[in-house]
Amino acid sequence: MAIFARPFLPLWLVTVGCLLGQAVPSEALPGGAPSTPLPDHPDRSAEMVAGLHRFFDRLTAASVDPSERDRTEQAKAGMTTDQVRDRWRQHLRTLLGAVDPLPAVPDLAFVGGPDRPAQVATGPVFTAHAVAWPAFARVHGEGLLLRPALAPRARVIVLPDATQTPEQLAGLSELGAGHVPVARQLAEAGCEVLVPTLIDRESTFSGNPAIAMTDQSHREWVWRPNFEAGRTLTGLEVRKVEAALAWFRTRPGPALPIGVAGYGDGGRLALFLAALDPSLTATVVSGAFQSRQDLWREPIDRNIHGLLKAWGDAELARLAAPGALIIEASDGPTWSSPGPALPGRKKTAAPGVLAPAQPAAARLEYDRARAPGLTQAGTPPGPIILLEPRPGGPRGFGSTDACNRLLDALGLTSRPPPPEGPVQVTVTTDTQARQQRQFEELLLHAETLLHGSEDARAAFNQRPGSGDATTWAERSENLRETFWRDHVGRLPDPSLPMNPRSRLLERGPHYAAWEVVLDVWPDVFTWGILLVPNSIKGGERRPVVVCQHGLEGTPFSLLDTNPKSKDAQVYKAFPRQLAERGFVCYVPHNPYRGGESFRQLQRKANPLGLTLFSVVVGQHQRQLEWLGTLPFVDASRIGFYGLSYGGLSALRLPALLPGYAVSVCSGAFNTWSWKIMSRDYPNAYVFTHEYEQFSFNLANRFGNADLAALIAPRPFMVERGHQDPVGRDEWVSHEYAKVRRLYSDLGIPERTEMEFFPGRHEIHGVGTFAFLHRHLRWPEPAGAKP
Repeated sequence: MAIFARPFLPLWLVTVGCLLGQAVPSEALPGGAPSTPLPDHPDRSAEMVAGLHRFFDRLTAASVDPSERDRTEQAKAGMTTDQVRDRWRQHLRTLLGAVDPLPAVPDLAFVGGPDRPAQVATGPVFTAHAVAWPAFARVHGEGLLLRPALAPRARVIVLPDATQTPEQLAGLSELGAGHVPVARQLAEAGCEVLVPTLIDRESTFSGNPAIAMTDQSHREWVWRPNFEAGRTLTGLEVRKVEAALAWFRTRPGPALPIGVAGYGDGGRLALFLAALDPSLTATVVSGAFQSRQDLWREPIDRNIHGLLKAWGDAELARLAAPGALIIEASDGPTWSSPGPALPGRKKTAAPGVLAPAQPAAARLEYDRARAPGLTQAGTPPGPIILLEPRPGGPRGFGSTDACNRLLDALGLTSRPPPPEGPVQVTVTTDTQARQQRQFEELLLHAETLLHGSEDARAAFNQRPGSGDATTWAERSENLRETFWRDHVGRLPDPSLPMNPRSRLLERGPHYAAWEVVLDVWPDVFTWGILLVPNSIKGGERRPVVVCQHGLEGTPFSLLDTNPKSKDAQVYKAFPRQLAERGFVCYVPHNPYRGGESFRQLQRKANPLGLTLFSVVVGQHQRQLEWLGTLPFVDASRIGFYGLSYGGLSALRLPALLPGYAVSVCSGAFNTWSWKIMSRDYPNAYVFTHEYEQFSFNLANRFGNADLAALIAPRPFMVERGHQDPVGRDEWVSHEYAKVRRLYSDLGIPERTEMEFFPGRHEIHGVGTFAFLHRHLRWPEPAGAKP
């Protein structure tokens, strides 16, 4: 079709564009819109991000107060204590993603071969065997089974830290200073002991050799795609241990007491297992019990969406009843990311730190667990014992006191003397090969979930009733609320007065531009640039296009007219073009700028059940509210047009905010689950540093087409450059076909379009401009052709 050829931007725009950030003399907003003068600021974007850090820090601090927690299940009439506890356990299991079905018949097998026997070591009173057991789907656990020479008196699972191997805790290889081989000690005391392998923190296998290898730890590389599919690495490893516990319970002979003991990452797993499984007789948590208010600082593989809304370590401890919980206040492991990258590695690892836990921190959380005011699970806890290190004594895993307390709790009050004689290692285990098997199985599990996610989304997004555009929005309301609450994270509506502040940035022959700041919540504000055409007559109300920048951009990026700048080449100063066409344009700042500083906002938000977009939605609520008060704006004709991260905003924000009457998504629409989870696509997010993009269980709930369905029946358009590396034309077309079919089924096919163009990651501004004119009901300028 013929298109309207945009002329070169006039010289005055280039000249005045250079003035942005240096305001001309102050002048009030047009039409008598209220505002107070806005002082200059060297970096309002950084100021916004700093305020958001304070905002999330306050919410995190408040989460430790039980009065801030949701206790509705306990308040339900007629529920017994056990029913309340079961509800909370199911809630915790969902957060962890520990949901994959276990085998109907538990099993465990020796792992060996013709030249490699399964028995790897022999001691005076026990033997050690390489074992594997089916856990879920096609995933197995692997580790060592220590079998006492006499009939076992108890059974224990010992969970190492991610930096330790089963062989170390079994006393078959060297263990770090201050630690003791706990599994060996328990076996020598008469326990049958299983020591599973955990995914470690090396980066040897993290990546795809055909695309790129990364510096992400194995734990982060596994966490990323599984998190998107509603699993956490913690939950997957919990499930492996639960499969082993099920095998323990099917062993012949009389039922024996069962315990779990863990250190570091294994200590975290032990605490979760104690909370989930009331049949455990006793649990030891070492180097892992403390406040979780700094969870955002820990390695990203420990990230659990929504954990702090209901669960700190104290709450988990109380749910361990009736079993005994023994807290060993050892130092815990030390680790940091990113570490030194191996040669040729892509540096994409998320930052994270494990620092030695102080005994005082364990004491504070222990006191909180014992506090009568803590009402998690509704009843007093079972026995909770805190073991603090003796002055000058060892501070590692497996103190004599901790082992004795565990054995006492398991009923082994009479114990044989320590055996004489060494443990002889007869087979050297290839721990790296075992690690690679465990690593690949969990990645294949994520890929299986990826392949099933499209059907899962289709089933989840079913709506009652027939295809009718007039009732579609109402029939979508429950899904909209679910997306907002569970995936974006819903905050209260803006609480502060708007308090608009503005300053005139430029005035030209076609429009004037004002910088505007509005308050949202304490420490949270929204900021943007308003372009108002000079042609507006008194009493006239015009449509608005909200124009959204992408990653690391600012409002000024969209207004840049220097033909040599990257911003001008990408955005084509499209708000200026639209303002010349007669639209009022508002160019807001979204806080995805500042590198690690803004990404750490996502880390702070996630444990609270929130995301960065939780705040962005509130900012746009406030902007829509303010735009609706302007005397020259028609609040029923506000459209949204965004590129890249702004295109992602064009899906998420109009899906939640009906104040956006039209949405145009540029450089972002995709088959999202493949874009974020695939390890076979070079530009998938598993290969990038954008770790903030991962959203818990989104792959099974909402794809891009499902968000477009939440926008329907309002007009929706996709703009796609053939050479845009953020996706593939085939993926985009596959996903958009669902949108087109929906609008056709609703009888409104004219309200959706997709335009391909020969270009890359950039604004095209041809079909999209015509779409905005048509659906915001504003005539195209003379000379424009359909």
